[in-house]
Amino acid sequence: MQLRADQLPQHLARGLKALYTLHGDEPLLAQEAGDAIRAAARAAGHTERKVYTVGGAHFDWSAVLGASQAMSLFADRQLIEIRIPGGKPGKDGSEALQRYCRGLSDEVLTIVHLPRLDRQLQQSAWFGALDEAGVSVRIDPIERRALPAWLAQRLAAQGQRVGEGSQGEHTLAFFADRVEGNLLAAHQEIQKLALLYPSGELSFEQVESAVLNVARYDVFKLGEAVLAGQTARVLRMLDGLRAEGEATVLVHWTLAADILALKQVHDAMAHGRPLPMALNEARVWGNKQRLFERVMPLLADHQVAHLVEAASVCDGVIKGLKHPAWPMDAWDAVRRLALLVVQAVASAPPARGRAPVMMRLALQAEHRLD
Repeated sequence: MQLRADQLPQHLARGLKALYTLHGDEPLLAQEAGDAIRAAARAAGHTERKVYTVGGAHFDWSAVLGASQAMSLFADRQLIEIRIPGGKPGKDGSEALQRYCRGLSDEVLTIVHLPRLDRQLQQSAWFGALDEAGVSVRIDPIERRALPAWLAQRLAAQGQRVGEGSQGEHTLAFFADRVEGNLLAAHQEIQKLALLYPSGELSFEQVESAVLNVARYDVFKLGEAVLAGQTARVLRMLDGLRAEGEATVLVHWTLAADILALKQVHDAMAHGRPLPMALNEARVWGNKQRLFERVMPLLADHQVAHLVEAASVCDGVIKGLKHPAWPMDAWDAVRRLALLVVQAVASAPPARGRAPVMMRLALQAEHRLD
């Protein structure tokens, strides 16, 4: 059985299974999911707890298998937690987990903790055994567009809310900008608001004075913001990545990879490939796939060619090569490239031969938002 993290409370209210597998990279949500299962397990009498952390190829799986079969010394029921930080148990671990699943009993409740798993690992024999024998809970990150609603829900749980209408939306958008990519910090800021102010409505000024700028930006999320045409967010993320010491090479690689994928999909469609097939061949998945579906009709041949050329020029600037039409600073060059893509995907295709207009509009956007 597979569940999302937000479905877990309702599931636990109906009763416990013998095995739960938590997989995902969002620390706060993974911790809360584990806490919820542990609380339900204690209420059901699983009061003796053992934790095993799998590290290295020589982990002793026999200890885990033995613990699951041993009678508890101090309680009627046991809680066993198996943590696999690397996400790969190895050959011995794969066999041990499959054997473990075949020997489950009602006297032992097991929680297996895993990081985010790619498609190949989710199709492995050991994960299939875990999924079939119990409940697997996928811990998805909170996407930026869903973050304001998530914040509002958390505030409501502690008896607080923002104002109605556009004022409340503005407050939540401000809050989301300050904590994007850092749910642990968001959770702490929400708890701080509960300590500072009583239940009821929070004003923008109260939220602004209490909430710190604790956002953490993901270079791969930058690509999604660029393809979505979110100029202000793109510039904010670039400033954040620069302040966090991210390498310009990685930021450029992310942008350039998306540009090359745009070209690959565009060329495939020009040769008669349907868009879904072209996206699969270019290995465009998930959120990126939906964004590509939106932007591909907006891009003309010469626009795609100009973006590829711009990515090449930017690569040269980062490596120390000067270009008369580009800034010398590597971060300024990356900023220019990002804005060129934003401009291309946020508007209808210009007439052929008007690439300089694209560049001029991007430069104007840079100056307006500085």
